[in-house]
Amino acid sequence: MSRSILNVDENFFLEDPSDGSGPPRNTDIPDSLQRATLRLGFPPSYVVVGAYRLLSDKALFIPIWKKCRNGFLRGAGVGCVWLLLTFSIQRGLIKTFWLNSPNVVGHANDTILGYRPPFDIPTWTTIVFLSSQVTFILHFFLSHNLRIARDHAWEQTIMSRGKGSTFWKPYVEEWDVPPKVNVDQWAGLVKAKSKVFRFAVKRIALILLHVVPVGGLLVAAAFKALDTARYLHKPYFQSKKMTKVQIAVFIVEHRWDYRSFGFVAALLESLPFVGLIFSVSNRVGAAMWAHDLEKRQHWYSERKRNPS
Repeated sequence: MSRSILNVDENFFLEDPSDGSGPPRNTDIPDSLQRATLRLGFPPSYVVVGAYRLLSDKALFIPIWKKCRNGFLRGAGVGCVWLLLTFSIQRGLIKTFWLNSPNVVGHANDTILGYRPPFDIPTWTTIVFLSSQVTFILHFFLSHNLRIARDHAWEQTIMSRGKGSTFWKPYVEEWDVPPKVNVDQWAGLVKAKSKVFRFAVKRIALILLHVVPVGGLLVAAAFKALDTARYLHKPYFQSKKMTKVQIAVFIVEHRWDYRSFGFVAALLESLPFVGLIFSVSNRVGAAMWAHDLEKRQHWYSERKRNPS
């Protein structure tokens, strides 16, 4: 999955963060939109619902499992061999070289930042590194089929709602006064995040965070939150044929929704092994979120046509 790991503050792209005003308040929500409005009030819930839907819906799970089964079995076999052959070697190298500098990761004696892991420090660190390596091996064997699985997950979720291509309507501005966004800076900065830079930051700078129990994953997820959510909603923007200006404005208007959803999604995708499953289920959750957002867009469109 190719996306930047840097989480950019949207206010950077606002000519004036105070510009713009949100949608009208104290507006009666129609009964048909009540449940969707409740879900939209807490976007991370779509991550949980997406995971449940993937595992419980046979129309989703079975085709995806059949597509990924062979790659998973090959990757698991190679990963097990790699683990058995290199565990002792990596543990010895970590114990000899890396752990001689406790200030690097903030550990002292048998604790990491005051936390006592269930194993000694060299073993714990080796397990963390090996779990990332085995997950990388699995992803290598699954990468092509995972892309297909994610696309299938999105399409099947939308189809299960009984919606076709005509469901997606042109973008409707939801704010009375939309914020001013410097789109040139927005597009330029996103373009500047090259694959080499992403790899360097993600694999080198953030790898130490995963050694710290819980806290490291939380910090890394916070960095990836906005870009993860933006990536997961790329099919939504394409379905609505939104321009760069519209996408930028929409994300700025809903920045905290995108931050919260992206944080939880990125956190779960960062988990060893099961993160690969969440990378598919998050597409399901993102599609369900997009469905509710589109229903709200239809309502705004109707209100603008009939303001009374």
